[in-house]
Amino acid sequence: MRAGDEAEYVEYVTGALPGLRRIAHLLCHDPHRADDIVQTALTRLYVHWRRARGADDLDRYVRSILVRSFLNERRLAWVARVRLTGAPADTPGVPAEAVPDVETRAVVRAALDRVPRRQRAVLVLRFLCDLPVAEVAEILGCSEGTVKSQTAHGLARLRALLGDRAGSAVRGGE
Repeated sequence: MRAGDEAEYVEYVTGALPGLRRIAHLLCHDPHRADDIVQTALTRLYVHWRRARGADDLDRYVRSILVRSFLNERRLAWVARVRLTGAPADTPGVPAEAVPDVETRAVVRAALDRVPRRQRAVLVLRFLCDLPVAEVAEILGCSEGTVKSQTAHGLARLRALLGDRAGSAVRGGE
């Protein structure tokens, strides 16, 4: 990579890193795995930087790499064997709430972890990252109808997992 291209890459990554870490953390709820996913995505971005910077929307292109890295990371054997423990730090790039509802957050996170990976990715991108259906479809490489159906199925799964809490925890995201 030429020096000018590398400087451009470093400048972009420096600005985008907090948002990428936030998305990865929301997807997997493990700061160590999130960092690994971001590192994988940034490595792929580096390798394909010339093509990436020519994209219509570089941020969307990079989020697509990140989400696909998350969806593909289960193929690595060590991920299934290694279990790190400890309390994760607050989600990077998100200001702390004045009075967080820790119990509800823990219950929703646990339920979200039990939602299938692709549905979880759709829910995180749609509701936690506040992306429109069209952008989520482009990131995941599917149709808008697929995003809508995955959203509906994911919310239904969350409702089933949350039981009585579903009314208050999920209703705001519809």
